[in-house]
Amino acid sequence: MSTTVVNTGTEGKTWGGSNQPLKASYGKMMMWFFIVSDALTFSGFLAAYGFSRFKFIDSWPIADEVFTHVPFLHGQELPMIYVAFMTFVLIMSSVTMVLAVDAGHHMKKTKVTWYMFLTIIGGLIFVGSQAWEWATFIKGDYGAIQTKGGNILQFVDTDGHRVALSDFTVAGHKDRTAHERKNGLWFVDEGTLPTYTVNEVIDGFEANKNLLVRTQIINEEGEKTVLSRAESSKLLKDNGVAVVEGANLHVNEYGSPLFADFFFFITGFHGFHVFSGVVINIIIFFNVILGTYERRGSYEMVEKVGLYWHFVDLVWVFVFTFFYLV
Repeated sequence: MSTTVVNTGTEGKTWGGSNQPLKASYGKMMMWFFIVSDALTFSGFLAAYGFSRFKFIDSWPIADEVFTHVPFLHGQELPMIYVAFMTFVLIMSSVTMVLAVDAGHHMKKTKVTWYMFLTIIGGLIFVGSQAWEWATFIKGDYGAIQTKGGNILQFVDTDGHRVALSDFTVAGHKDRTAHERKNGLWFVDEGTLPTYTVNEVIDGFEANKNLLVRTQIINEEGEKTVLSRAESSKLLKDNGVAVVEGANLHVNEYGSPLFADFFFFITGFHGFHVFSGVVINIIIFFNVILGTYERRGSYEMVEKVGLYWHFVDLVWVFVFTFFYLV
């Protein structure tokens, strides 16, 4: 019995059984598939943020008033300076990654090693900076009062400058301790109690005649609405229910809790991507030192991790724009 081989005419072509569809290796194609799917995920998150901000556009926190901190420069208001520095570092790490990929194409092991090292350093600086920013955001600077409706009341002087609760409030003796499962009901477990009570804040406010309350509502000038002395005192006494210090998933001294939720979720998700990229870069870095890719005759693995790193950088540009600039 004879065997007949049928030629389809696709042998040797891109989709004729080859492992290089679209003239790309299998590894690079899979990286592109991952990037596209991850881009859709980030797009969904940012779209949700955009819709939420549009819905609460008249009471959304102002980024220039929230992100004003710089390490080692305490007490100074420098809006967006440190965030701009973080962005610059991440973009420069993308540049060094490009140089590493180019050096790999020319089989220059030493240059690949140094550029990969610089990329890793840039990634570590960014992740460390983001962790510091989270810690500062969670801790807070000024404190505020939450109303019955969940709105935030901040304090300013007659010149409109923010005033911290610690500047005019004196903490009294507290008999109550935080509820924990070991000393209270098994289903009740509180976090750290606020430094001050609502009554202590009201007493401090009444004793300082130069203080006013600022609501989270944005006026026509694009600034938070400042109430008169009489309106401030009445609102505090009638509607003040809790002291808020810093931000978490439940309360936010800067304004809407939804802003803090999106901040933690989106920047945290991106920070996880950067951290993962740093870990992968470190693995590739040691493989370069050991000569793994030199023996293979190709530095394609550096190029694949470079695609991921560029994607992470590009996503941050959109996160930076949505959260900090718009």
